[in-house]
Amino acid sequence: MHFLAAAAALATAQATHIGFNYGGTFTDGSAKQQTDFVAEFSRAKSLQGTRGEFTSARLYTMIQAGTADTPISAIPAAIDTQTTLLLGLWASAGKDNFNNEVIALTSAIDQYGLAFTSLIVGISIGSEDLYRTSPTGVINLSGAGAEPMELVSYIKQVRSAIAGTAASGALIGHVDTWTAWVNGTNDPVISACDWLGMDAYPYFQNTIANGINVGNATFFEAYDNTVGASQGKAVWVTETGWPVSGPQENQAVASMQNAETYWKETGCALFGKMNTWWYVLQDAAPTTPNPSFGVIGADLNGTPLYDLTCSNVAVTSASSTAASSSATSSAVTSASSATMPASASGANTESLSDAVPGHSQTSPVSASLSPSQTYQTTPITIAACSSSICSSTSITALSTTTAAAPSGSTCPASISGEYQYPHLIVPVSSANPDKAYGTQYSATISPDVSSVFNFDLPASYAGETCSLVFLFPEQAALKHSAFTFNGQGGISANQLMSPATEATTYNSMPAAAVQGIGKVDSVSPGNSYVVASSECGAGARQSFELTSTGGLNLAYFQDWNPTPIGAFITVC
Repeated sequence: MHFLAAAAALATAQATHIGFNYGGTFTDGSAKQQTDFVAEFSRAKSLQGTRGEFTSARLYTMIQAGTADTPISAIPAAIDTQTTLLLGLWASAGKDNFNNEVIALTSAIDQYGLAFTSLIVGISIGSEDLYRTSPTGVINLSGAGAEPMELVSYIKQVRSAIAGTAASGALIGHVDTWTAWVNGTNDPVISACDWLGMDAYPYFQNTIANGINVGNATFFEAYDNTVGASQGKAVWVTETGWPVSGPQENQAVASMQNAETYWKETGCALFGKMNTWWYVLQDAAPTTPNPSFGVIGADLNGTPLYDLTCSNVAVTSASSTAASSSATSSAVTSASSATMPASASGANTESLSDAVPGHSQTSPVSASLSPSQTYQTTPITIAACSSSICSSTSITALSTTTAAAPSGSTCPASISGEYQYPHLIVPVSSANPDKAYGTQYSATISPDVSSVFNFDLPASYAGETCSLVFLFPEQAALKHSAFTFNGQGGISANQLMSPATEATTYNSMPAAAVQGIGKVDSVSPGNSYVVASSECGAGARQSFELTSTGGLNLAYFQDWNPTPIGAFITVC
């Protein structure tokens, strides 16, 4: 019996599944019951313009809303309608709540048996937990999350819980933003997973060109980079979509016309080719959120808000679509990472629409360090400046501004000569003084968060002058990066007595060898700054902390190509 059940579950998981995301409550917070899920699952299969292929449902919790650990009523509804299930266990509400999620899962296996387990596509341990614990997620007030090793522990707990049951063959993974997946700090989660779920919303990429004309290219850049970081694991598209109504996000306009364009260009390239759960079938019952992503409006049985046919889309594969989209669109060559969180803070009160406003800001993280590089645990060091990188065309958007502290320095505020890229970037937070964020590709400099940069200076720099420079180009000049900036304040630099590590926290950060070694009273896009200059610490690893002054709140992806942004060491 167990062998047959495992085989059935595995066969189901290997098929290509298409469906929608489903919350456990309506927009007024009332709990969905079995009849509600039956109605939603049945409607998904009968949508005008489709061919009945939307037969899968992604859930965010195993717990029925309003209960402690009762299995969610979506399960018997799925059995009634033969809807496959990507199960979710909410992982951001603490250990006790997760234990209740596991209780609900095992109770459902015992209660419904093979009728349930044969419908399982996979089991997701959490949703966007890693994003929410990142510095950008904290800045964007994204809510509670879970740390990498916490998720690994939860994954092991679920594997143990289902071992020897009818669900023992289920594939276990985690859902998060693609920027969480390419962050090497989270590699242990990838190693623990059978598959990765990727959430991506080009609409929310409000720090880069994000009109509907580049939505498809932006999405597939995110997908490609997730695949590149996946350690060979399968990547499933667990959330994407375009709103039918809502505020304008930079160039992105929420409208039924644009939602249809995104469906036809991106959705139709995915459907039937890889596991995909669209956001969302309906999110306007009984009230309409802002923004609203529903394919249908307040009336579940109403006509879809836009044309859902895919027959006129000449696409043979998702990868070919991504290639052609990237080739024809010069506005975006890399995706940013903003996604809409799928759930509220508690699994039992979870509603898809509840958390939309909290995730309307972009994560200022870029897809790649350069077109030919792949992600590593720490950024790649560039020991010398090539002519292609340091050509005048790559820095023409910057005007040189010298900070007050190193006045008289002969080093230029640019990387037009030999320079050093930081080997490690570690944010530290005074609000979370014992939290180690690990090495990042992004830096955050705000009243509560500073970033520490490690530079390795070669012995050949002996007797030379080195400058810590900060390059801050206009957003329009950036192709592989993005930033968020509140338009005020400056930067102060402290040279630390010893280098930082991935485990460095605010409380464990090395003491300052030179407090206030340099500062820039005011920074603004389109400028570069010499923050500090002194004799090079040749042959040593030097560490600098950049802190906020005057209320500065800046987050950006450190990059060097084709337009550099961030902290560098130059030699002259």
